[in-house]
Amino acid sequence: MQVGIDQIGFYTPNKYVDMVDLAHARNEDPNKFLIGIGQRKMSVADQTQDAVSMGINATLRYLDQVELAKVGLLIVGTESGVDQSKSASLFIKSALNLPVNVRTFEVKEACFGMTAGIMIARDYVRLHPNHSAIVIGADIARYGVNTGGEVTQGAGSISILIKADPQIMTLNDGHSAYSADINDFWRPNDSPVALVDGKYSKNVYLDFFKHTYTAYQTQTGSKTSDFTALLYHLPFVKMGFKANQLAIEKEDEETKKRLADNFTASACYSKEIGNIYTASLYLSLLSLLENAQLPENAKIGLFSYGSGAMGEFYSGQIVNNYEQALHKTADQTMIARRQKLSIPEYEQIFNRALQVPEDGLELASDEQSGMWYFAGTENHVRQYRQK
Repeated sequence: MQVGIDQIGFYTPNKYVDMVDLAHARNEDPNKFLIGIGQRKMSVADQTQDAVSMGINATLRYLDQVELAKVGLLIVGTESGVDQSKSASLFIKSALNLPVNVRTFEVKEACFGMTAGIMIARDYVRLHPNHSAIVIGADIARYGVNTGGEVTQGAGSISILIKADPQIMTLNDGHSAYSADINDFWRPNDSPVALVDGKYSKNVYLDFFKHTYTAYQTQTGSKTSDFTALLYHLPFVKMGFKANQLAIEKEDEETKKRLADNFTASACYSKEIGNIYTASLYLSLLSLLENAQLPENAKIGLFSYGSGAMGEFYSGQIVNNYEQALHKTADQTMIARRQKLSIPEYEQIFNRALQVPEDGLELASDEQSGMWYFAGTENHVRQYRQK
């Protein structure tokens, strides 16, 4: 029995900032952001979007194709949790009307959280082959206006259905993991924005990639030339580009071109949306699937990284006719529908979103009909509504 990814759902908020505009406002050369960082735009979440609402919206992309009675597990990986106790997954389960017997919880380890959820879901389905599992990564990357990390912000969610005999990608046996207690990035309980040692974090990311990728090759006997594509967690596109260069530097020209071309395809959506923490690696996967032509049984390598720090490398095989299970037109429409913000508009929306709304104040959403949003709190209980 093979277990893997059967469906992928995607959501990003309906506003964005252009990196050229941001560069001009910060008195920077636009090429520093466009080339040096590798970003073109970044999605901006207003006060009505959070990890819960984005996770709901991403899952709704495919929920009508799921046998709800067979869903046995719902996991949310996030570092943008809405409560110190109650899981984001319970709000999502309620909105999606999932069965009462679904086991559900939230996972946290920086940007590694969704991968942790997928590994748990994979093992769950292997033991319960008649059940499926929903795994969601949903995050808002915030460093603050006019900070060093500002250009690496973003917002969005990816939702994945894990089941037996999947339509998109099977998950191979074997993985390599590497962890260490370090302080390259963190967000204290009393801070609405993350703290990061940017240069140190870049070095740790590349070091963890080398550790996990080398260990995976030793464990499985895999060669770089065996892979159709290598995918990366993309806090910003240039970070993954550097890791990919390390992987291909000693390879033949055919392998270099294939992996370079497919990296470019995998980064298309991240360039437009920015950093979405736990879901970034799986946005890379979605981008590859919808922007590249992959051969039958293509082998895909995935490098997951979460600051603090946890890294893992694993792989999967693309299923024949995977394209039929994608929602390419809807996904690209989702990106294209966004409203461009001026820099003053972006700064106002960003700073307002850092504030906790007054209890009892009802928030209104400017999203399109059918989308879910955070509507404020009543007696300090979070309220979610559908537009």
